[in-house]
Amino acid sequence: MTLASPATPIGSVRTPVARASLTERNGRRVALFSLSGGKHHGSIGTSEGSTIESLVDLAVSVGAPVVGVLDTSGAEIFEGVAALHAWGRVARALTRASGVVPILLGVTGAALSGPSLLLGLADHVVMCDGSFAYVTGPADAEAFTGVHVDRVGLGGPAVHARRSGLATLTVEAEPDVLLALELLLSYLPDHHLTDPERVLGGDPADRLTRAAVQAVPADPHASYDVRAVITDVLDHESWLELHPWHATSMVVGYGRLDGRVVGIVANQPFERAGTIGIDAARKAARFVQLCDSFNVPIITFVDTPGFTPGRDLEWRGIIRHGAQLVHAYAAATVPRLSIVLRKNYGGGYIVMDSRALGNDWCAAWPLAEIAVVGARGAVEILHRRRLLEAEPNERARLRDELEAEFTERFANPYEAAARGYVDEVIDPVDTRRALAGVLDRVHTKREAPIRRRHSNTPL
Repeated sequence: MTLASPATPIGSVRTPVARASLTERNGRRVALFSLSGGKHHGSIGTSEGSTIESLVDLAVSVGAPVVGVLDTSGAEIFEGVAALHAWGRVARALTRASGVVPILLGVTGAALSGPSLLLGLADHVVMCDGSFAYVTGPADAEAFTGVHVDRVGLGGPAVHARRSGLATLTVEAEPDVLLALELLLSYLPDHHLTDPERVLGGDPADRLTRAAVQAVPADPHASYDVRAVITDVLDHESWLELHPWHATSMVVGYGRLDGRVVGIVANQPFERAGTIGIDAARKAARFVQLCDSFNVPIITFVDTPGFTPGRDLEWRGIIRHGAQLVHAYAAATVPRLSIVLRKNYGGGYIVMDSRALGNDWCAAWPLAEIAVVGARGAVEILHRRRLLEAEPNERARLRDELEAEFTERFANPYEAAARGYVDEVIDPVDTRRALAGVLDRVHTKREAPIRRRHSNTPL
């Protein structure tokens, strides 16, 4: 599918700054709009708001993804409060569309003031070099804080890619924004009542994953890049990492397994030992919820010692933000598969889509450690006095023996499998074959949600 520049306005009002059209490319309809140009740099007023609102409502009614490109200075000052209502109506329309059709927005210039909040309602946001987005500008920020900052430093693509997590992807040039939006859309269905397109690429489902095995050190304390495992398990050249520079101890993205689109969530031992911090939990929770909205099965690769410790994180609410990940997984009704690669301790064990949260299939590699705490921590707690009483030259040897004994008795995957918490302990080279086989059996899963207005998500 190729996205072209929108041309014909929807509705009875033509404006120089808001253009919208329902286009069809390669058999797929897309509701496409742009907000840019004019005397006041793409400001949004009643005409512009009505144009975009009408297009979004039409997209919902026909089941077409919404794709928008923004370069706007904010609400049209000369229309006063009516302009505020204009972008508010667009926000309401996008909220109604959320979870019904994919919403993808690109920023090619400015996205300022209230209308910038529309970006937060999108499923994916793409920004290019030179673009920027913020609610309150540099002058107001400096007046309030006394710290000088320019518009790129306040809300440029690097800021939203690394710090805020708003930008799903960043690209160099303005034309690349539409290409990136097109790529993201290729992993999503037209609407929530259908599945993403299956694309078979000739990669055998039973291919052995030797590269994945070689990437993971046996030492549970050694780091590695989990993306080496992901790319070997998925179909060749199908992996698309999302938010790659934000909350890097957690990896999320789209890929294909035997041609079927899947969402990947994985701990990243290469960063902070794969611990789960506030931003990592929110990043994963948001992505799990997105996959569940659009019928994308979720595969979780687990290798974490648990949550990131620290007073600052506790004060900032890691309990509440960690609960967002618990809530997202527990509420998800799409097929959910998980693989414990190496270690899985404590609270991290539960929140990374454990059987307790209702996943459909959980497997582990033979050397995986699944326990309340790691062997080292457990020995320090259980045998502290014995270690203190040991001779200094014997203490290290005793600690190693006790850790090995704890791992053998309590932390191996077979103990969890015997209790029904792990379905299979698989040969690591068979990871792709096992996942593809299970996905083939459960991809038609349909789970009726509980009848209610909505749950009270721990936002």
